[in-house]
Amino acid sequence: MVFALADRNGITLDFASIDALRDAYSFSSLQDFLDVYYAGMRVLRTTRDFYDLATAYFERAMQDNVRHAEVFFDPQAHTDRGVPLADVFDGIVSAVKDAASSGLTVYLIPCFLRHLSGQDAMHTLVELEPFAEHFCGVGLDSSELGHPPKNFVDVFERARGLGLKLVAHAGEEGPPEYVWEALDRLHVDRIDHGNRALEDSTLIERLRDDKVPLTVCPLSNLKLAVVNDLRTHPLKRMLDAGLVATVNSDDPSYFGGYLNKNFVKIAASLELCVDEVITLTRNSFTASFLPESEIQKHLVEIGRVKDRLA
Repeated sequence: MVFALADRNGITLDFASIDALRDAYSFSSLQDFLDVYYAGMRVLRTTRDFYDLATAYFERAMQDNVRHAEVFFDPQAHTDRGVPLADVFDGIVSAVKDAASSGLTVYLIPCFLRHLSGQDAMHTLVELEPFAEHFCGVGLDSSELGHPPKNFVDVFERARGLGLKLVAHAGEEGPPEYVWEALDRLHVDRIDHGNRALEDSTLIERLRDDKVPLTVCPLSNLKLAVVNDLRTHPLKRMLDAGLVATVNSDDPSYFGGYLNKNFVKIAASLELCVDEVITLTRNSFTASFLPESEIQKHLVEIGRVKDRLA
């Protein structure tokens, strides 16, 4: 798709071929990935581009039997290239509506790029406000190390005042202190990743007692060298500690696996039992921002699956 959109928009890529681009998908850190991620993003220029990309993802997610998706996107990465925010939303929202007709519900969560300033994030939030009907919350992503959550207190406070849900990447590469800051300074509803929270026993207790969900991304963690082997991944330890861990796909086309592959690979590597996989699946719905009535409908469906497996 990168090459197709580049051709459609008359953009010359830094990669001579699809194979050359795929070869660049060997990452040793989060920053290695981000360099390729932002280079590829240059091909997204028009409403049609955003529609086509979102539609391709939603169709692929439905192949994995996904019922509900809460999808991140980075407005600043587009507006900084001169792409109007209205074009971004028009394309993605049209795709969301089409997905709904096929039975997939989608909530959008625009994220602030943490390598940019809190002031820049605040400007972006103000730009986002006219589109508030189309998204349920805001997040914080991009380069984690050296960009602590405390830099974004003001923008998250404003977003909370608007009634938005709040999430933040923390403890992927950053230290446990970043998770504490996301909880106590940003007052997030969910922690994205959170692997390094397990280094702090007091933090584990806090996450367990407050039932703070963790959106865990096994294949992303492996591809970015957050873990060296899925057999040492902390997901089972999270479950054993009583944390609300969930399994997710993170930039799946870059990291080698959509949702089911993440489930299959991590379940095999950690020798998870059926009940643990069902717990992870249930957690994904209880941790979602769906209305409680919708959550219960999905839990009933999971219960039927569990009964068939018994």
